[in-house]
Amino acid sequence: MSDYKVKKTDEEWRSQLDPTQYQVTRHAATERPFTGKYWNQTADGVYRCVCCGEPLFDSDTKFDAGCGWPSYFQPIDEGAIEREMDHSHGMVRVEVKCRHCGAHLGHVFDDGPAPTGQRYCINSAALDFDERKD
Repeated sequence: MSDYKVKKTDEEWRSQLDPTQYQVTRHAATERPFTGKYWNQTADGVYRCVCCGEPLFDSDTKFDAGCGWPSYFQPIDEGAIEREMDHSHGMVRVEVKCRHCGAHLGHVFDDGPAPTGQRYCINSAALDFDERKD
């Protein structure tokens, strides 16, 4: 275990998460494009880490990147996201993780819209959603 605020054993993560959530967040798996529950969602609210509940992305920063995964141009707070180089699958990418529990979220690319030019490409299985109430 690392220096994350939220620390659990593998057994505890397995009991908390469904099999897809577990594979994505704890073993950096990737869900198939256009299959996750949030890839085309347009509701107003906040996307949280499925593992620890930390608020990560606001629907105001979500956009349709056409890639089949929920995409955002910035996190709610840069401090909630951890970036790490990923050299898997013969590619060089930047992995993004939840800074509070180490959950693999997805990757960030430099091909997003203004104002940041970034595209946080995130697995739906790594997220929970809280709809904003009026």
